[in-house]
Amino acid sequence: MRISKIKRLSRQVPLVYLMAGVALTACTTASHDGWEPLFDGETLTGWQAVGGEAPYAVEDGAIVGTMTAETPNSFLITEKEYGDFILELDVKLEGETTNSGIQTRSHLDKEANNGRGRVYGRQVEIDPAPRAWTGGIYDEARRGWLYPLDLNESAKSAYKKEEFNHIRIEAIGNETKTWVNDVPVAYVVDTLDATGFIGLQVHGINDEALAGKKVYFKNIRIQTENLKPQDFPAGIYTVNLTPNSLSAYEKQGGYELLFDGSSPAGWVGAYKDSFPEKGWEIKDGTITVLPSDGAESTNGGDIVTVDQYSAFDLSFEFKLTEGANSGVKYFVTLSENNRGSAIGLEYQVLDDERHPDAKMGRDGNRTLASLYDLITAQKNRRAIRKIGEWNKGRVVVQPDNTVTHYLNGEKVLEYKRGSDVYKQLVSESKYKNWDNFGQAEEGHILLQDHGDRVSFINIKIKRL
Repeated sequence: MRISKIKRLSRQVPLVYLMAGVALTACTTASHDGWEPLFDGETLTGWQAVGGEAPYAVEDGAIVGTMTAETPNSFLITEKEYGDFILELDVKLEGETTNSGIQTRSHLDKEANNGRGRVYGRQVEIDPAPRAWTGGIYDEARRGWLYPLDLNESAKSAYKKEEFNHIRIEAIGNETKTWVNDVPVAYVVDTLDATGFIGLQVHGINDEALAGKKVYFKNIRIQTENLKPQDFPAGIYTVNLTPNSLSAYEKQGGYELLFDGSSPAGWVGAYKDSFPEKGWEIKDGTITVLPSDGAESTNGGDIVTVDQYSAFDLSFEFKLTEGANSGVKYFVTLSENNRGSAIGLEYQVLDDERHPDAKMGRDGNRTLASLYDLITAQKNRRAIRKIGEWNKGRVVVQPDNTVTHYLNGEKVLEYKRGSDVYKQLVSESKYKNWDNFGQAEEGHILLQDHGDRVSFINIKIKRL
């Protein structure tokens, strides 16, 4: 196996070697089609090792990182920063119980990690594990998962284990899109980080058996001018982190905002003809139920959409305060005229640790993101944001009445309205005395007043 003149790049050796006969133009000269190589196939010129101590070498025309025990995530980063770009490269990862990634528009906290530095920013995931999230977008050392592949399950099969996989990344304006082996995977709209470096990750390992496993990167090239985005087919879910807005792609896909960020347009009080005069606040782009006594609908009361929906894809973000309780309900008919909160299927919004309702019901079926009092959300703790941070909820109701709940992009439960299993669950719940509970052909979307301060933003819906 041929090893290049620069064999290793780690924190124990100089970051740049200038050697006689090594041409520097390979990493700086664009070809006639606008592509510029970021790696000349022989040296690590233009790259810098930061973070952990995993070594990088050049072997047979590829950058090779070796997994190393007892060291944190290691990165090889470009010395140059980039704004808008299209990046393509081929990646192969050994093993199935670790992962790697490609940093885009990222940054370095030089003081962190005892002075070794810590990389943070958007990362395109390389993931051979059974969850198969390759091509998803993770915010390294900052916000966590932005686009898990539960949001685009058809793309999970694109990655080929123990083989080179072709990755394409478009970072143009606020939009980042990814492809794996020409399969479109993730679409994120995010206002953070207009520029930053590109990085190649060797993930830290806890399993000694992984020590010595390698990750390979080759054919690394970039375009930065006259960018022509590749077609992204319709129907792929977009994570749009721009407050109360829709991208052109979302508009073309049929999404509409349910909250414009500045007015109660499209909402009224449950069992009312207008928006509540008290108990709700619209400020700084958020709509917030104000705290009262912690009871259901004793202040401003629930609010509901003017329109009704049958099959739909509903997204929303919510922010809890300590001990808070609320909910997002769907198929609300307002025909029951009950006291307290209006009746409907409920995506539970709750502080699981501090609100007593989390300990009630059966087997946790009143916890965050659960179908309230019916089905428990199977969520990883990683999927839960801290109190005071924004969480992303999503409810998808297919025309065949299959319903899915998501929390921060991860699927947490699925059921079918009207099925025998569903009816059995209702018969064992607090809703057992309501005829045909949750089986209306259409209904309103509801934000619940449970007497605690909870805020909502980025509420949008697509009719299916």
